Amino acid sequence: MLKPNGFLGHPRGLAFLFGSELWERFSYYGMRALLVLYMVEYLLKPERLNAAFGLAGLKQALEAVFGPLGPQPLASQLYGIYTGLVYLTPILGGLAADRLLGRTRTIALGAAMMVAGHFMMADERLFLIALLLIAVGCGAFKPNITTQVGELYAPDDARRDRAYSIFYVGINIGAFLAPLVCGTLGETVGWRYGFAAAGVGMAIGLAVYLTGRAWLPARKEPAAPRESAPLRRALLSILLLFPSSMLFWAAFEQQGNTIALWAAQFTDRNVDLLGWRAEIPVTWFQAFNPLMIFLFTPPLVAFWARLAGKGREPSTLSKMSLGCLGVALSYGVMALAALQGGEKANWLWLLVYFVLITISELYFSPIALSLVSHLAPEGSRSALMGAWFTSMFLGNLLAGWLGGFWSSMTRVNFFLLMAGLGVVGAALAEAARGRLGELTSTGK
Repeated sequence: MLKPNGFLGHPRGLAFLFGSELWERFSYYGMRALLVLYMVEYLLKPERLNAAFGLAGLKQALEAVFGPLGPQPLASQLYGIYTGLVYLTPILGGLAADRLLGRTRTIALGAAMMVAGHFMMADERLFLIALLLIAVGCGAFKPNITTQVGELYAPDDARRDRAYSIFYVGINIGAFLAPLVCGTLGETVGWRYGFAAAGVGMAIGLAVYLTGRAWLPARKEPAAPRESAPLRRALLSILLLFPSSMLFWAAFEQQGNTIALWAAQFTDRNVDLLGWRAEIPVTWFQAFNPLMIFLFTPPLVAFWARLAGKGREPSTLSKMSLGCLGVALSYGVMALAALQGGEKANWLWLLVYFVLITISELYFSPIALSLVSHLAPEGSRSALMGAWFTSMFLGNLLAGWLGGFWSSMTRVNFFLLMAGLGVVGAALAEAARGRLGELTSTGK
């Protein structure tokens, strides 16, 4: 242990990691809530496309592969590339921390890059440069701060899984506040103000992290590269779950892409309550998922604890399979919403969708993070966490490509396609059960 317990029965360093990640997620999801709307409604209009350095050239390159791209398919491709890079660059960030700079320096450098990138988003000419800075900075920040949570605890400390659940709540508090602040500013005041607010949030996150350095895991000398059976076994274990993770995130990440367009174009967002009538801003729907994360996490963890007391708690792999099936169910609901008559669907359909996909996320994402942290051998934890994030990179690229069909498919067929990804993801996870069980007891 590093310091006496001081945060909900956990090491005090968890509070600073919690706060840093909260503000980093505020910045990331604040910008993400605006990104597709900003591109479709403003930046990718023919009269503005050439304003951003390199954007016209990138459009030509993408069209050489995928054919002509209108504003919506192009926005979906760019969204997928950006969010994909956010989950590819952690490989480099993990290696930099494990082999060169150490975690603390790598995290601080990544945070500074994100601060710069978010403020640069306020200038449309720097659009692509800003996205690249944010993606690379996130790659330096994300795997290392996630790994530091696990390093607060001894290998046999039973509080580790609960720490990741607490940490995940911090992520989602930031993600909840982001659309309400950044989204509202971007929609009502101006795009640049929303993006600048994201930059302010990231600056606060950097300050929180630097303030808490004394309570964080002690800096270790970068480990020398080495081959080891535990590392190979851990890497093979997570590779077995790559296909399921890729399909899960390809469907899940439509929230900031095609689901945002559904909310803007096909949803009746009017709310009537005791004579009071208002319209829900489009970006506020992006706050539903994180709000439900920290509302649903305590009862779900308590439910698992009760099942564990009876010897019936689902295994790690079973939870991840159920998460994939939950995604399928959430898009089944959206397919039903698209089948309803009338020009626009009631916003309550989206509420049900977010309830289901949030529960699915809780069964999949934090469970996977805990699994990777548990499997990773000393000296390669950040690198292995970065390797796991590569499955999210592939999923986000697939999400961007599939999102391009939003303009050419019926809404019903598109949502059924997303539901199919969840079903196949669950089947692939179950197919990996036997081999995973040979490598680690987690698979059983």
